[in-house]
Amino acid sequence: MKFDWLAKYWPLLIDGAFQTVALLVISVSLGFLLAIGLAFAQVSGGCVLRSLARWFSTVFRGTPLLIQLWLLYYGIGSLLPMVPGLRQSFLWPLLREGFFFAAVSFTLNYAAYEAEVLRGALLSVPKGELEAGRALGMSRLTVVRRIWLPRAIRIALPTIAGEVVLQLKATPLAFTVTVMDLYAVAYKIRQDTLLVYEPLLVVTLFYVALTALITRAFGVVEAQVPIRR
Repeated sequence: MKFDWLAKYWPLLIDGAFQTVALLVISVSLGFLLAIGLAFAQVSGGCVLRSLARWFSTVFRGTPLLIQLWLLYYGIGSLLPMVPGLRQSFLWPLLREGFFFAAVSFTLNYAAYEAEVLRGALLSVPKGELEAGRALGMSRLTVVRRIWLPRAIRIALPTIAGEVVLQLKATPLAFTVTVMDLYAVAYKIRQDTLLVYEPLLVVTLFYVALTALITRAFGVVEAQVPIRR
């Protein structure tokens, strides 16, 4: 096996790793916030909100992420240049990039899965704890903020860790919409050098290392906030 190409391509590999991590951080952070709203809409929202939240989760969980990504990039993305004045706006440099559509599709997909995880966790919080908070004079919002949501997140932590790892493994799909993530860099190296296994091995090591880091980070958090039912 040959790895002499690393000297030439390591800056590109670092840029690709940055793109991968950026996609992961953006989609997980924004997706989790959206998932909280979707979960509460399903658990305690009205009929309309509950139906919309369930419809959202069903659609995004029931269709492949690749199709969602392509519908956004090749569908909506192809229509954006037709919007009057958009090309001249400050948003165009962002909207014309595949990274934007990848981040949006990954965020929505992650939110759909995470909403179901949080919904189950919210329902598993003992009602007695919520009633105790209300008995102490807490408002509904305070009970949610100080008891219900933190308790649900603690319960769901192991599952959330697994979902973050799965989200990491989904990031190579961004390669299909011109995002130069780590897998796209490996593909370019293969085209330039005709080496197949060596670039993939380097990329594999990165994903394994990042997965170990994510698992370790969640393990530390779980140890600090033990789950009690």
